[in-house]
Amino acid sequence: MFQRYESIGAAENHRHVLHLIPKAPARVLDIGSGRDAAWFASFGHRVIAVEPTDALRIPAMARHPSPLIEWLDDSLPDLVRLRARGETFDLVMLTAVWMHLDQTQRQYAMPNLASLIGSGGTITMTIRHGPVPPARRMFEIPAEETIALAQAHGLRCVLNVASESRQERNRAAGITWTNLAFVKADASGSFSR
Repeated sequence: MFQRYESIGAAENHRHVLHLIPKAPARVLDIGSGRDAAWFASFGHRVIAVEPTDALRIPAMARHPSPLIEWLDDSLPDLVRLRARGETFDLVMLTAVWMHLDQTQRQYAMPNLASLIGSGGTITMTIRHGPVPPARRMFEIPAEETIALAQAHGLRCVLNVASESRQERNRAAGITWTNLAFVKADASGSFSR
């Protein structure tokens, strides 16, 4: 799975949200992707990369060494280690993560994510739809549910785009994606995007 994930370029995978990525240097939280952390670091962003799975985190650390990336063994919905640090970020990106959380976990995770976004910051996420591979845990999540949950925690939806999978094998299986982005009001109470 690590090799397959790494084979897709970050810029192409995130083409829908490129206009929402802040100019460097910014504080970026990458949840669930070593590839994206390395991409952000290549532009001069300081990145915390959260990945709870050793089988994904350790190869990503070896493949993407950078003094701009700090790797953290933590996980949703709690993000205990990360939240204990008291930091906020300009951008939080969840790539192919949200659909692994059940409804209760998503309800618990959203306020934790919202607390990690600084004033005027952005959360982006991709959510997978379609058949679930054997031995994998995924849930079908309508975009409307996530948008309502984010709004309840002070986040405004600025992007809701459906797209087909970048992987031919997934397209053939009927897998699609929803790309969502949310912004947090700035200090004046207005939304900058």
